[in-house]
Amino acid sequence: MATSGTTTFDLDIDEIIQESYNRCGVRTNSGYDLKRARRNLNILFSEWGNRGVHLWKVELQTQALTSGTSSYTVPTKVSDVLEAYISTTSGVTSSTNDIALTKIDRSAYAAKPNKGSTGQPSQYYVDRQTTPIINLYVTPDASTYTYLKYYTINRIEDGGAYTNEANVAYRFIPCMVSGLAYYLSFLANPNQTQALRLTYEDELQRALTEDGARSSVYISPQTYYGDGV
Repeated sequence: MATSGTTTFDLDIDEIIQESYNRCGVRTNSGYDLKRARRNLNILFSEWGNRGVHLWKVELQTQALTSGTSSYTVPTKVSDVLEAYISTTSGVTSSTNDIALTKIDRSAYAAKPNKGSTGQPSQYYVDRQTTPIINLYVTPDASTYTYLKYYTINRIEDGGAYTNEANVAYRFIPCMVSGLAYYLSFLANPNQTQALRLTYEDELQRALTEDGARSSVYISPQTYYGDGV
């Protein structure tokens, strides 16, 4: 049996909008309707930021440490910092040494004494402003470990031009289309809103379940002795 041999299927923004309106049972070529649909698509992407970590938006960042500087602003595309460590080199070589940092909350960071003291950092606090800020404790002296490396969860890129493709993994295409259809139905066809919502939530849940990291799990049985200990 012949197959295509390709795995490049994707939709551009215009096609996503057309398919979403079709699911609402509405036809439109209005320029305002297209702008409204693209705006709702961006709102949908923002809402996905509340739905957990999307693996395709995780990125490793590298920041050179400055002696006596404890706070570092992350790139504007970053939503949150997942984990961090300090390193002796900017890349990975045979001589690279890394030390993991412990993430603490605001209260724990506020309770730390002598935040300006310098040494080798062991903890960090992420101040989640519009653009997050990483605060290291203690303040690095940058004598041995000269780089901060951290994994970030980035925002999904805006839709942009109608000829662009959406910045989502292929497994999220179905729920992206159904989600936009659900949003558009509020005005386009309210009678379909509840049915479209159920479809959207079902497809999104399947995509989120699939969008996980697989790793080995080791289970060791508990050993009990005669006294029950």
